[in-house]
Amino acid sequence: MAAFPWHARSRNYVSESEVCKLEPVPLDFGDYHPLKPITVTESKTKKMNRKGSTSSTSSSSSSSMMDPLSSVLDGTDPLSLFAAAADPVTTTATMDSTRKKRDKDDSSAVGNDFEPWSSKRGEILARYTTTEKLSINLYMGSEKGKATTTGSAVSDKVRTRLEELDDLEEGSQKELLNLTQQDYMNRIEELNQSLKDAWSSDQKVKALKIVIQCSKLLSDTTVIQFYPSKFVLITDILDTFGKLVYERILSMCVENRVSLPDNFSPECVNDTAKETCLNWFFKIASIRELIPRFYVEAAILKCNKFLSKTGISECLPRLTSMIRGIGDPLVAVYARAYLCRVGMEVAPQLKESLNKNFFDFLLTFKQIHGDTVQNQLVVQCVEIPLYLTLYSPAIDWILQCIAYRAPEVLLTEMMERCKKLGNNALLLNSVMSAFRPEFIAARSMDFIGMIKECDESGFPKHLLFRSLGLNLALADPPENDRLQILNEAWKVITKLKNPQDYINCAEVWVEYTCRHFTKREVNTVLADVIKHMTPDRAFEDAYPQLQSIIQKVITYIYDFSVLFSVEKFLPFLDMFQKESVRVEVCKCIMESFINALTLEDEKRMLAALINGFIKMVSFGRDFEQQLSFYVEARSMFCNLEPVLVQLIHSVNQLAMETRKVMKGNHSRKTAAFVRACVAFCFITIPSLSSIFSRLNLYLHSGQVALANQCLSQADAFFKAAVSLVPDVPKMISVDGKMRPSDAFLLEFLCNFFSTLLVVPDHPEQGVLFLVRGLLNVIQDYTWEDNSDDKVRIYTNVLHLLSAMTQEAYIYHVDKVDSNDTLYGGDSKFLAEINKLCETVIAQILDHLKTLGKEETLKRQSQLALYFFNTILAHGDLRNNKLNQLSVNLWNLAQKHGFADTKTMVKTLEYIKRRSKQPEMSHFTDLALRLPLQSRT
Repeated sequence: MAAFPWHARSRNYVSESEVCKLEPVPLDFGDYHPLKPITVTESKTKKMNRKGSTSSTSSSSSSSMMDPLSSVLDGTDPLSLFAAAADPVTTTATMDSTRKKRDKDDSSAVGNDFEPWSSKRGEILARYTTTEKLSINLYMGSEKGKATTTGSAVSDKVRTRLEELDDLEEGSQKELLNLTQQDYMNRIEELNQSLKDAWSSDQKVKALKIVIQCSKLLSDTTVIQFYPSKFVLITDILDTFGKLVYERILSMCVENRVSLPDNFSPECVNDTAKETCLNWFFKIASIRELIPRFYVEAAILKCNKFLSKTGISECLPRLTSMIRGIGDPLVAVYARAYLCRVGMEVAPQLKESLNKNFFDFLLTFKQIHGDTVQNQLVVQCVEIPLYLTLYSPAIDWILQCIAYRAPEVLLTEMMERCKKLGNNALLLNSVMSAFRPEFIAARSMDFIGMIKECDESGFPKHLLFRSLGLNLALADPPENDRLQILNEAWKVITKLKNPQDYINCAEVWVEYTCRHFTKREVNTVLADVIKHMTPDRAFEDAYPQLQSIIQKVITYIYDFSVLFSVEKFLPFLDMFQKESVRVEVCKCIMESFINALTLEDEKRMLAALINGFIKMVSFGRDFEQQLSFYVEARSMFCNLEPVLVQLIHSVNQLAMETRKVMKGNHSRKTAAFVRACVAFCFITIPSLSSIFSRLNLYLHSGQVALANQCLSQADAFFKAAVSLVPDVPKMISVDGKMRPSDAFLLEFLCNFFSTLLVVPDHPEQGVLFLVRGLLNVIQDYTWEDNSDDKVRIYTNVLHLLSAMTQEAYIYHVDKVDSNDTLYGGDSKFLAEINKLCETVIAQILDHLKTLGKEETLKRQSQLALYFFNTILAHGDLRNNKLNQLSVNLWNLAQKHGFADTKTMVKTLEYIKRRSKQPEMSHFTDLALRLPLQSRT
């Protein structure tokens, strides 16, 4: 290949700078000002109501509702009803012929993801308390019913059963008055123990009487705020009774020491066990009062398994209808909750009955605001908001049972029913508590709209936002809605005057903020909490919630450098003024700090802390003491690479501060001190493991040495950098991921070339010894086959060599003579540069030739244009050979149709504009020789 001599064009950097300056243009701002706030007009689209909802609408109304008692009894008394079903064979045949479908198998059983009633028990007892006096009726026993009479065996049995039950109705009770809450609970526990004792002593009727007596207590609402806790205590006794009866009948089914399997069928049950089971149902059916009859039958609902496969599925709708006869809405809703409780235990697959139970409740929901209830609340001096909270445990439980593994469409139906009831806050709160968080989060904006329309007089809106926040802590809402959700919620939360209400709600939404937003939003929320909890030292009554907030913040902001940059984090910690609480919080933060770090994380974090300390240490003008400190720190932290890097930067900064103090004119003492700084860096850099850290620090330290007129030390740094380039690996680790190193090496070399322009040649090393050494290294380096970085580096070398041919370089280092001064435009120096240019151009053209294959033609086009632009910017195109080379490159870039047409057009327009400038007339001829080819 023929050599292409390089002719760099002469540059007058001062005049070029003047030409490139922007032309000042007068601007009439008028109403516009850059600091004036921007007004944004938002165009809102009216949201249409949902149509085509899958929700079902009940067509029944209270006026057309069937009488529950007549529908259940169907004109016959309970004993006759059961007697008609006494024959097991007849019973089974009748039930099999009339049933609509069989119960599902146990595959629908409740799983571990269902929160059991036992987990709610303690919370209810702790929340619903009273200081008022309570009363209770205790069973005292009686001698009635022990006389024997003559007659048939069946008549004796029936008469005895009725007399025993009547005994309970006729004054065998003792009423205890003026009991405290604890006394009342003790008495209930005594009844529970009496039940167990009576059962173990085979006094089954006495046990039944105790259960009936306890069930009657659930009709008493004289101390209404205690009712949820009373329900918990009484139903514990009912559960005990139901378990005793079931296990008693099950024990009677043991034959030849073999008990029934878990999934037994009624056919496996012997006649004795069936008769005993029927006897229990006969006794219960004889109970006169509705509430005890309902509760006791519900307690032994599971025993229907001994009689019929469809017994449970047929009893549940009947028991649901029985509840319609309970007039007090609070008593009725807890009866429904108990039915759901036993229903989920024995037949969780019968969701239709559970749904019917809840929808019945909705039909009677308006009773809550009726005159009877209002008069009762006036008598007991109970406000409606407090009264409504009494419903929460029952409704929450019912909805939890309904929502368990329910399809998403059921939530849509529930939301529609809530809307029809005027978005009742109590129901809305329970719906959000019951359904899966994913379902709630997906409809967050719909729920916010419903919350806004709620009547706040009965159930505060902030409690609804708290329930919504609990769901959003477990599931993510749509990304586009997240900021609007936070804004809507916080508008309500920040207006709360009561500190306890505020902190209970804010605690929940802090997690949502940390989960989805940056430290800026977290800082805003923390500032708002401080603002609300500081007056009157309200924080002293909210330490648990404040601790919870801290725990949430450190859980999501695990980078402690970010955490402590949150402006209000430390002021937030200042609210923990009780010593024991403060210690606990600090301990929590430290544990999180330790657990958040792997070994490498821990090293990185410790190094960051140490570096922060190093930056803060200053000995003023005592630079020697400062350097001694850095030397000592290096010996102490030699295993922490980030600390060593910081020490090198600090020592370089110390050398530059010395130069600044001396205004560049070093004395013998300061010159020696600066050389000591340079020596510190030179012996420290090789201990670093990161090759690019070493390369960049060699370059940076060489620049510092050059600025302080330490020319031989600067050469040593630059030589070390040149010798290190061959060791650069093909792949390097960046943020824990392996990436190609080519881009990093290219960036480093470009910075290196910029420095080499002002580095003077060593008198004993020959012309451009550093540039030659670097070019040799680049030539020998093994580049990737699909990489063009080598050519890009060579074109940057041409930029450097072109700048070196100028009479005055574009920049200098103060008090350092560069090659423009040393050589003074010597022809031999320029000839050496031109030889290097020819070599570099030959390498570039060789590479372009290797890209002539079909799969690399696009790369060839891009590089040809890149090289063309280099010649255009730095070459003297008055030289014929260089001019012809540029034309060839232009044509090569377009030859195979891969050129960017827009770029080519803009380049040609630039050439034509330049041709109009003085001394650039030769560009006119060049423009005529550069055709634009259309892409085909």
